[in-house]
Amino acid sequence: MASDNQPPSEIQIRVNSRRSNSNNVIHPVEVDTAPPQMSTPNPVAYHQVKHFKKWIPWLIPAFVVANVVMFIITMYVNNCPKNSVSCVAGFLGRFSFQPFKENPLLGPSSVTLQKMGALDVNKVVDGHQGWRLITCNWLHAGVFHILANMLSLLVIGIRLEQEFGFIRIGLIYVIAGFGGSLVSALFIQTNISVGASGALFGLLGAMLSELITNWTIYGNKIAAFVTLVIIIAINLAVGILPHVDNFAHIGGFLSGFLLGFVFLIRPQFGWVSQKYAPLGYSSTSGPKYKMYQCILWVVSLILLIVGFTVGLVMLLRGVDANDHCSWCHYLSCVPTSRWSCNTQPAYCLSNQVGSQVNVTCSSNGKSSVYMLPDATSTQIQSLCSQLCS
Repeated sequence: MASDNQPPSEIQIRVNSRRSNSNNVIHPVEVDTAPPQMSTPNPVAYHQVKHFKKWIPWLIPAFVVANVVMFIITMYVNNCPKNSVSCVAGFLGRFSFQPFKENPLLGPSSVTLQKMGALDVNKVVDGHQGWRLITCNWLHAGVFHILANMLSLLVIGIRLEQEFGFIRIGLIYVIAGFGGSLVSALFIQTNISVGASGALFGLLGAMLSELITNWTIYGNKIAAFVTLVIIIAINLAVGILPHVDNFAHIGGFLSGFLLGFVFLIRPQFGWVSQKYAPLGYSSTSGPKYKMYQCILWVVSLILLIVGFTVGLVMLLRGVDANDHCSWCHYLSCVPTSRWSCNTQPAYCLSNQVGSQVNVTCSSNGKSSVYMLPDATSTQIQSLCSQLCS
């Protein structure tokens, strides 16, 4: 096990990426120190202990590729030149972006995102399209959105997959993403939601619970715990900004936190932090897991089953969680003098006479006339989004 007397430089790691070197105290199983040499008449023979396999990460990179491919397909379907009056980066043709007023993230329209499977509570409840709780995790609102999420996924996910394998990390990613969508649908029912943020926060939550459940095998555990909590708190605090679905972050984090106790539990042998052990040393002596690990495993599994079941029942019955929690909306956005938390969808009245289209935003009363012969409903919706922004 890593010594508590190691120099401080060895614990200065990026906890959210779980980046480490061979002497990292956060991952004591990786210590590559050679077996001790004893100058005695009868030296003790050592053999290498290989308990934790190092996996070759491939699933997380595959997830990144899948998200990028889905974004490219979404932009192809969006076809801004055909469905919008103006576009950003028009030289990209049908892959050009919606106007900044409509989508400042350099991405498609909300209509396209809905068509591709964005989380729309009305369609989930009334249209029986529950699959949107999963598909929304593979869609992104723009270039800035997908870049931020995919870079975070590579930094966090690859290290976790190396340590715990693709099955467990893949399950945490998918289930936590579903949990984030479920919480988001219960609290945000007037707007669509997309993005892999819920799944990413699930991985962060799993990192925290993994540190807790495997507490006894780590050195300098307090420093690692405090660092990780600060990183998580900062990321959640960013979610109080407008147009950020912090409920997906919170739901994904809580789901991943509980899943970490279930999937990332490690045996607590006395030699678990050593790479070499004396010949004849038995790794089967004593219990593999401590009592607190078993209790956390059972409690977390029960909470997951009950939480998902109750949440799904509430959602399918059309329950708005804000009716039972008058202050919860502040968890996703805190209004200030610099911004408003009013994110109601854009509704407009339109009237077309010849080539002239008169569009009036219902929320702010703004009106404008556009020269647009044979305007389609998609084009009018795009104009409405810009007018109401």
